[in-house]
Amino acid sequence: MKTLKIAIQKSGRLNEKSVELLKNCGLDFDNYKSSLISGVSNFPLEILFLRDDDIPEYVQDGIADLGIVGENVIQETEVEVVYLQRLGFGKCSLKIAIPNSLDLNDVTELSGKSIATTYPVILRKYLKAKEINAEIRTISGSVEISPGLGLSDAICDLVSTGGTLKSNGLKPFCNVMSSEAILIGKAGIENHEHVQELLQRVQSVLRAKETKYVVLNIHKDNLNKAIELLPGVKSPSVVPLADEGWVAVHTVIPESDFWDRINLLRQAGAQGITVMPIEKIIF
Repeated sequence: MKTLKIAIQKSGRLNEKSVELLKNCGLDFDNYKSSLISGVSNFPLEILFLRDDDIPEYVQDGIADLGIVGENVIQETEVEVVYLQRLGFGKCSLKIAIPNSLDLNDVTELSGKSIATTYPVILRKYLKAKEINAEIRTISGSVEISPGLGLSDAICDLVSTGGTLKSNGLKPFCNVMSSEAILIGKAGIENHEHVQELLQRVQSVLRAKETKYVVLNIHKDNLNKAIELLPGVKSPSVVPLADEGWVAVHTVIPESDFWDRINLLRQAGAQGITVMPIEKIIF
């Protein structure tokens, strides 16, 4: 039985969430901060802890079969890998930001300006697509201080909350790309038996995070109203109660419209609404 290798960030913003995801997939391993590799005791998998910049190339070259890394890193390294699953965490945007004192109204006004970034490949493609002739100054680290030091007119950097920009007298000007953590694989690995099983586990965990399990009591006269509001994974389960004319309805509600559905159910006559988290959903 071939042991797969998956590369995740050794430290940084994606490490904790990547470890949490793999643990929730039922994988038993130790997260050794000082080690580069950790074996999984209950699945044919080894976990490599690497710098995020190295993960895409390790996967492309087959040193690792799989990897979890930000999409911005994948695009910047221009590797040939397979996108297996968007993971929904590590969300951020690569934005061009300008000093508060700089008055620009359109992205084309960046022509003739200098832009400091640690993502020259992505920025170059963006500027080319917009037909903007700007100078790209590639630097490493502390990009946000470049305009203040006179090194550039603007910057292109990852933005999550915007707090760092604000503290350095900068404001977001335009969005270059949106990014999140992606489960990637080397070409052809997507059909591997154990990759398919691991992917099923990952997808079941992600589906569970997006939903709530709901049980409610309702009179049969109002049952059709409730069913219209509760499509469930396929359809709600209806169980008769000891009280004549009453039933219990079991279903799943998407997290995105949870409160709207609950309020509508109450208006339809639902009582004793119980809401529970879901650990896994497997189709």
